[in-house]
Amino acid sequence: MSIALDETATSGFASKLTAAAGGLVLLVALLAAGAGAGIASLLGGGDTAPSASATTAIPPAMLALYQQAATTCPGLPWTVLAAIGTIESDNGQSTLPGVQAGLNFAGVAMGPMQFEPATFAAYGEPVPPGGANPPSPYDPVDAVYAAARMLCANGAANGANLNQAIFDYNHATWYVSEVLSLAQTYGQTQAQTVATGTAGGIALDWALAQVGTPYIWSGETPGVGFDCSGLVQAAYKVAGISLPRVAQDQYDAGPQLPAGTPLGPGDLVFFGGGPQSIDHVGLVVTPGVMVDAPYTGANVREDTFSTTIDSDFGGMVYVGATRPGAS
Repeated sequence: MSIALDETATSGFASKLTAAAGGLVLLVALLAAGAGAGIASLLGGGDTAPSASATTAIPPAMLALYQQAATTCPGLPWTVLAAIGTIESDNGQSTLPGVQAGLNFAGVAMGPMQFEPATFAAYGEPVPPGGANPPSPYDPVDAVYAAARMLCANGAANGANLNQAIFDYNHATWYVSEVLSLAQTYGQTQAQTVATGTAGGIALDWALAQVGTPYIWSGETPGVGFDCSGLVQAAYKVAGISLPRVAQDQYDAGPQLPAGTPLGPGDLVFFGGGPQSIDHVGLVVTPGVMVDAPYTGANVREDTFSTTIDSDFGGMVYVGATRPGAS
């Protein structure tokens, strides 16, 4: 078990433990329900391009190393490795004890990824390309590859339960939240490349960053859970547009698009029994693809749908679309 305590973790550690205790029951419940399943797409896979935040914060050699090491574990986003490396040691740049030599302030962890000695011994081999031989927790290559192996073994493989994998890396709920939040800023999403600056693009960008979050009835909290209209309302709030809370009211708020209007990023698409019986809403990624919070037992994800009015969608029909913020 790794207890990765660098300057970030040890500063105010007592207060963070108090906060962590309050959220532990919730985290355990989410993990038991498989809350991390599919969350890899939330943070981008191996092909995700680094954002400006990533290229600004992370030295090029370390950025490349995170991307390379993540490929050894299908389902592990490189952005998670990068977030852990940033939190633990400022990507190996920290001069505090335990990063370049010795142990950290807590006397338990070492190296840029802050491994306990026994944990590094369990995951430090085989020696990766360019690593030290014998492996060293202070060697960036060895440390990052070992971190990828540990995450993979504890839930990251194939995106099975990334939340659990991060929790096992450092047993604290606040740590999971900090890693996921930072990782989200490190990858470019589709909306950032096709619709930067528009309200719909901003909302879509934010909604795509929630992929993998569990569906929870009446949910409206990032990292905890959303229902369909809660996701839409939260996404457009980030874009500076206030929407009603439930799907029917969101449809009624409009402005509604005439049938046949080409759909753009962030447009809202609605499903149900008809215009007066809306049961579901999603945000358009591309025509025929939306991001939505589908139903209990599933996670926020991308779904396909027919853009033909009255076409079937899971027992409902496609009713129409709106474009919030359009004049």
